[in-house]
Amino acid sequence: MHKAFELTSAEITRHLDDLVDAVYADLTSSFLVMPRGNGFVDYPRFQTAYECLKSRTSAFRKISPDTVWQALIQDGMVLLVIRTILGVSPPEWADLAAKDSDVIVNQGAARSLDQKARTQPDFTTGLSARGDSLMGKRLKALIAVACKYLKAGAPGESTDTIHRLNKVDTADGLSSLQRCVDINTPYAVLLYERYLGRPFASHRDTVSELIGDVMESAVEANLAASRISYRKTKRAERVPGFDQAPDFIIPDELSPKVVIEAKITNDDGTARDKFTRLIHLAELSKQRIAKGKPGFQVIACIDGRGFGIRREDMRRLLLSLSGKVFTLKTLNSMIENSDLKKFTANHIGPS
Repeated sequence: MHKAFELTSAEITRHLDDLVDAVYADLTSSFLVMPRGNGFVDYPRFQTAYECLKSRTSAFRKISPDTVWQALIQDGMVLLVIRTILGVSPPEWADLAAKDSDVIVNQGAARSLDQKARTQPDFTTGLSARGDSLMGKRLKALIAVACKYLKAGAPGESTDTIHRLNKVDTADGLSSLQRCVDINTPYAVLLYERYLGRPFASHRDTVSELIGDVMESAVEANLAASRISYRKTKRAERVPGFDQAPDFIIPDELSPKVVIEAKITNDDGTARDKFTRLIHLAELSKQRIAKGKPGFQVIACIDGRGFGIRREDMRRLLLSLSGKVFTLKTLNSMIENSDLKKFTANHIGPS
């Protein structure tokens, strides 16, 4: 069976369902394997930070802004442990602090501190005991509100709501926390699993861009190997002529002849957005032609199970892009089966 990128538009229309099946057969499900990235925290390191907090707070019997602060100065990863006990995200923690402190801790600052705790756990060693720097003040604001909520525990609930502190270790305030330690539950293990979230969800969030970079790197390697001039855009970059910049523009944005979108996703919602974006790029090319300007070819480089869920979207994509849809398995055929071959170093003739 031929691939869609090898056929004419008429042939694609005649064999559309078979071609959708062919693309699906080439998609790889990579959701069981993730890049570690530089922010992954393994259990032994997390457990070390947990023991530091446990020691400084006398097995959670002396939870106070001062004792937690001393633990944090000793080990910056204590910040992750405290957040995990609360069971909130960095932006949610910042929102709680904003309501209880005069110190401004915005979501960006909270995310930055969380990243430092993961990647540079010694980032707190230079802080003074008073915490009088801006970072120190922000950390102290987060710690103070954490201590407040951990001591309070979960309030009474109505029949149709549930409080997020109504967990085994926080429902009854510090007594719940102490009970988790006293009955010798593997509390550090529980917290680590919670930190990872739905199996590795928190880590998936932090490396989502790295997963996408696998495809971008593969595309870039193909272009570079054929000495094709290209412009790789930055994330969220504004490029004249495009309401959303494609990942690659060949040869450049001043005279685009080919644009490439590269994406790996195992989430059908993300895939749906990418389908829409690719089809929009094809429509944008048609609009340019209608205005008497040169159009450009749109190439989709996609992979992951997310793209295999919406069959009708894949049908539309193959028709809109005249079959120029490639996966990691077929990426080596991309240049020869697209207008990219006009830009190779050994191409003879006008491009």
